Amino acid sequence: MGKVTGFLEYERIEEGYEPVEKRLKSYKEFVIGLTPEQAKVQGARCMDCGTPFCNNGCPVNNIIPDFNDLVYHQDWQNAITVLHSTNNFPEFTGRICPAPCEAACVANINGDAIGIKSIEHAIIDRAWAEGWVTPQPAKVKTGKKVAIVGAGPAGLAAAQQLARVGHEVTVFEKNDKVGGLLRYGIPDFKLDKGHIDRRVKQLEAEGIKFRTNVVVGEWPKGSKVTNWAKETVSAESLKAEFDAVLLTGGSEQSRDLPIPGRELSGIHFAMELLPQQNKVNHGGKVKDAIRADGKHVIVIGGGDTGSDCVGTSNRHGAASVTQFEVMPQPPEQENKPLVWPYWPLKLRTSSSHEEGCVREFAISTKEFVGKDGKVTGLKTVHVEFKDGKLVEIPGTEKEYKADLVLLAMGFVNPVASVLDSFGVAKDARGNIKATTEIDGGYRTSVDKVFAAGDMRRGQSLVVWAIREGRQAARAVDEFLMGSTTLPR
Repeated sequence: MGKVTGFLEYERIEEGYEPVEKRLKSYKEFVIGLTPEQAKVQGARCMDCGTPFCNNGCPVNNIIPDFNDLVYHQDWQNAITVLHSTNNFPEFTGRICPAPCEAACVANINGDAIGIKSIEHAIIDRAWAEGWVTPQPAKVKTGKKVAIVGAGPAGLAAAQQLARVGHEVTVFEKNDKVGGLLRYGIPDFKLDKGHIDRRVKQLEAEGIKFRTNVVVGEWPKGSKVTNWAKETVSAESLKAEFDAVLLTGGSEQSRDLPIPGRELSGIHFAMELLPQQNKVNHGGKVKDAIRADGKHVIVIGGGDTGSDCVGTSNRHGAASVTQFEVMPQPPEQENKPLVWPYWPLKLRTSSSHEEGCVREFAISTKEFVGKDGKVTGLKTVHVEFKDGKLVEIPGTEKEYKADLVLLAMGFVNPVASVLDSFGVAKDARGNIKATTEIDGGYRTSVDKVFAAGDMRRGQSLVVWAIREGRQAARAVDEFLMGSTTLPR
């Protein structure tokens, strides 16, 4: 490495945040990235560790020591070349990835990990600013046509890979704009949608066609999707028109909480609130939009989606925000000798929590209560693990005031009727059944139909979606051409 003793000489530098009072007034990004000099220092901290566990800790297998070293030597242009060789969209992961690479960092065993995510963020932002991110259209066309269903990170990564080896790629998206969860799930204050828009321009320049407002297959009757989609395309027509079809939609069935009082108004899934707010932020009009202004908000679910609901509610001007998590509060510091290099269980406090939120752990909601058909509160009880099961603790019952309840407990599976319209086999969890083996990987039970991302693996991270999209593209290319030059 460029600075062999750097990890001994320099401390980890965290990215900064704008003050809470300022960032709550808008939905703009508020992270303050590293300066070139700070990034150089972070790059200098990368150890000559011999075995870079960070590479395998990263789902897309970013070549982390190499770009760290290039940043240390201020060779930014080669740094983005290395970064793009494994990751199509580092501007997404550099902002919203939880950075499992840093958990696997050798320096993290008994100290602070290298700021890998912040370096990635600095590289891609510098690359866009310098004009180094340009279209790379294929020089030779294959004459093969591929349909991709779902324009989220998995579909976009697969589309770019397939277009660059010469295939004619058409991406179908049910929403009015491209991006999937990036567009209509992740709040603008975490990911500005301009980052998606400029990537879409690059993809279009590489020959990829996008068809939005198109529902593929059969959606459940009464679904809001079918109310505004302009076009419906059958699964059979796609299979007839294209040489291969790749399904890359999301895991969109939210986990419900079927307890007494669930029918009361004012109880919504997180993925009702978040897409609405993103649409409104960009000039869209939403009838009967969910608002938290002046309300006591309860968010049920302690993950990232719940955190996004907290940040959005605070920007609305909620009177109070409380987040429930059924699991016990994790330790503030993980047991590194026990868990390294794997993703540790520890208490994680997001920027949204810091903006104002009461967090309750080991709590279970028993009943929603209301008046005149509207939710006014909920009854809870604390729980504990006993004999491997969560059991209620007598005497811990409590009622919380709530004018708005947001269910953010994760997602169970893709829309079943869409999968059924393609006739693909499903696994026990309701996802598409397809392996990741090198031979025949990502193939479904239906000829020339492939699957990747959340539709195949279930609810997961954006970085996993990009990995699956890239690998599925390789499988599709090999299926069409008999061999492939795409990386696995």
